[in-house]
Amino acid sequence: MNAAAPATATQTYDGRALINGERVAALDGQTFDCTSPVDGRLLTAVARCGEADIDAAVRAARAAFESRRWSGMAPAQRKRIMIKFAEAISAHGDELALMETLDMGKPVKYAKGVDVNSAANCIRWYGEAVDKVYDEIAPTGANALALITREAVGVVGVIVPWNYPMIMAAWKIAPALAAGNSVVLKPSEKSPLTALRLAELALAAGIPPGVFNVVPGYGPEAGSPLALHMDVDCIAFTGSTRVGKQIHVMAGQSNLKRAWTELGGKSPNIVFADCPNLDRAVEAAVGSIFFNQGESCNAPSRLFVEASIKDAFLEKALKLVPNYQPGNPLDKSTVMGAIVDQVQLDNVMRYIGLGTSEGAKLLAGGALATPVQGGCYVQPTIFDGVTPEMTIAREEIFGPVLSVLSFTDAAEVVKQANASVYGLQAAVWTSDINKAHGVARALRAGTVHVNSYDEDDITVPFGGFRQSGVGRDKSMHAFDKYTEMKTTWIRIDSPV
Repeated sequence: MNAAAPATATQTYDGRALINGERVAALDGQTFDCTSPVDGRLLTAVARCGEADIDAAVRAARAAFESRRWSGMAPAQRKRIMIKFAEAISAHGDELALMETLDMGKPVKYAKGVDVNSAANCIRWYGEAVDKVYDEIAPTGANALALITREAVGVVGVIVPWNYPMIMAAWKIAPALAAGNSVVLKPSEKSPLTALRLAELALAAGIPPGVFNVVPGYGPEAGSPLALHMDVDCIAFTGSTRVGKQIHVMAGQSNLKRAWTELGGKSPNIVFADCPNLDRAVEAAVGSIFFNQGESCNAPSRLFVEASIKDAFLEKALKLVPNYQPGNPLDKSTVMGAIVDQVQLDNVMRYIGLGTSEGAKLLAGGALATPVQGGCYVQPTIFDGVTPEMTIAREEIFGPVLSVLSFTDAAEVVKQANASVYGLQAAVWTSDINKAHGVARALRAGTVHVNSYDEDDITVPFGGFRQSGVGRDKSMHAFDKYTEMKTTWIRIDSPV
């Protein structure tokens, strides 16, 4: 057991909402239990907020926006506060990492090294960026001056998933806040704790009350009222495609608010026989699907390997599987932790059962694991002999399950890779520069990696094609989601 683990026995968390700068219970007093997938312990009772609480948060956000106490600040002043916010996240990194691990089950080494660091970096980067965004002057004739300016959209509703609670929140609140908006964040009921703590740190850093509100609750009770609210100007959502479609409908049913959705994926990872480094391709394929317990929208869950090298590839892959056996997430040596809850664990096991019943060959895993009693764990799983029509090749599993398919022709594999409702990420491994460019262009995905997987940076956009959603997180392009573009036309009657 890791030395940090005993301290968690007495750890207490505040599950109340944060509205207008104050921690508050749900107006009707309801709560729900927040339990840890690590060992089933009760972490705290969380405010089960509903429509009235959402309305209170939106009213606070609107009042803050109209007062201009944040939106009216000079960008350089907002920058200083955002950077202070980022520094506070880093300073409280151990606390936030432990909270994230207990709440959703990921290994604490990654909660600290990836999630905390990425969230802080994201908030710092957008703080640094906001006073470097210039407006424009149109090339009109001498009798007019046309200004093209960006203004904050107003009140932004944000709904984030449970797999990367801090990172997904940061990707949305950072550009929204930096641009001068007020935010109402609804975290997943499966992992609400770090969002509430982030809002406290934002207040301490100097973000005014009402500018950043966090309202926990269930989707139908809190998420839907946020998406339907007539005084929310923009809704940003990351989660399932099924719910994302509902978000777009609710945006249209209400005030036609902007709706930005980052949704599911079934990303293809294509390895050609002329792959320049087979060991690295194997490590990337295995490591990326099992990272975060496979609970990643961009996980490369469809592995296409050219037939002539498939046996060699799988031999190497199977040797790596023991490195990813689930362990106690509080142990700093653990690389694969717990599935977020029993519901998701049951869903992963259902897909594993479908893989077997539909004729795929189980090469590794496929069973529950018990590194910690009372927790939610499953073995890293690999299926071979998968065909495109099988359920495990078509549907997003959100667990550590890899489907291996073989191919013999580049055109054939591109067609199979694109035969999906999703289009989030993809990869191609080849030494042929022409093949790399040609296949990358042909793949319908928001990001295509060449001879790598899941390497990225805050400077590049993240999002997908088709039913993987609309809009982009990260990079300067994220400002497009949270700003309005205004033209001010000034007539000049007497040009010199």
